[in-house]
Amino acid sequence: MNDTPSITLRGGRLIDPANHIDEVADLHIADGKVQAVGAAPEGFRAEILLDASGRVVCPGLIDLSARVREPGLEHKATIASETAAAARAGITTLCCPPDTDPVIDTPAVATLIRRRAQHLGHARLIPLGALTQGLRGEQLSEMAALKAAGCAALSNAMAPIRNTLVLRRALEYATTFELPVMLHPEDADLHDHGCIAEGRVSTRLGLPGVPEAAETVAIARDAALAEHSGARIHFRGLSSGTGARMLGRLRFDNPRISADTAIHHLFLTEMDVDGFNALCHVQPPLRTGSDRDALRDAVGRGVISALCSDHQPHEPDAKNAPFQETAPGISGLDTLLPLLLKLVDEGVLDLPDAIARVTSGPADILRLPLGRLNPGAPADVCVFDPGAHWILGADTLASRGHNTPFMGWEFRGRVTHTLLDGRIVHSEGPLP
Repeated sequence: MNDTPSITLRGGRLIDPANHIDEVADLHIADGKVQAVGAAPEGFRAEILLDASGRVVCPGLIDLSARVREPGLEHKATIASETAAAARAGITTLCCPPDTDPVIDTPAVATLIRRRAQHLGHARLIPLGALTQGLRGEQLSEMAALKAAGCAALSNAMAPIRNTLVLRRALEYATTFELPVMLHPEDADLHDHGCIAEGRVSTRLGLPGVPEAAETVAIARDAALAEHSGARIHFRGLSSGTGARMLGRLRFDNPRISADTAIHHLFLTEMDVDGFNALCHVQPPLRTGSDRDALRDAVGRGVISALCSDHQPHEPDAKNAPFQETAPGISGLDTLLPLLLKLVDEGVLDLPDAIARVTSGPADILRLPLGRLNPGAPADVCVFDPGAHWILGADTLASRGHNTPFMGWEFRGRVTHTLLDGRIVHSEGPLP
């Protein structure tokens, strides 16, 4: 039996997209599991009663790409700091890409990361195993051992696999273990050390550009190999409208293909880089307004079934250099839910569909029993006040990384409680 207290969340707007629930209802939790929605089960007695009236109660958020910087880059952030930030942001599950130091290409590293997070108890941390040894794109990793150590998927992070035969063998091998493969769709030779989208802005600023074809060529190659091998592939971080349109056609023919985009690509464009704004230096790069609109359309229609923060915290000096020499990435845990609610306000998604993109959508991609609130499911819960307005500033950021271009933006939606396996891991104010 789980020794967590029994809890009733009373009177909230309960939204569980996977189970088609959107109603004012009570949620009853015991032994780390959801016990019932609505009426309490017979004999149930809540040890903690939380009034959720006026708030939204939904599954805990799942972030498909969040770098916690440990091991190897603890001067930027740690598992402790970033899982605590995730809990405050309503995120209960983080997927950690394998480009740590050392790389997650052995069971020992994967186990170290999982156990460290379990000991801290703020959020569930799922390591993504390296597709190739050392992410060098040459020798395949020990995929069976990585799966046994808790890796839910495989990835080569941002490191390219130039050799198409190696990628073919990797996909075939991953298929034997029923492991999904997350691929960053970018042709390394076409990327050619670019740092901004190729176009008028890159020309005006004199910066090397990354053509749209770097993404679309990689999508075409990887999709062909997925069809040949029968692999389940997930395109991690689409950035272009053409890529989104290609995805729609590919998914029609092959439902084993899925994709996400980083939520900042739905708000920022290459124009935000103007003036050499290093806070907008990301990989893949920000593209045009029409690319942003096409990505929004694909998200709205469910072609892109997941959104993520693509969280990459940095120390201040990493962004304090000439643009091309700065480290790419945005600190995104704190803004994942607020930006999601902006998409609702702007009519891109309704609230249940928006929540699906960060709960059941990611869970289904990973084939994990998370992101839903049916009886028996893990009691991972996010409770937020949709009417609370606030301004993002250094004093409101929980992540150690303050490298965000959204500083000073006004947001709505504040997380008041986060539950992980039935334990309250974040609470705004004292418990009753």
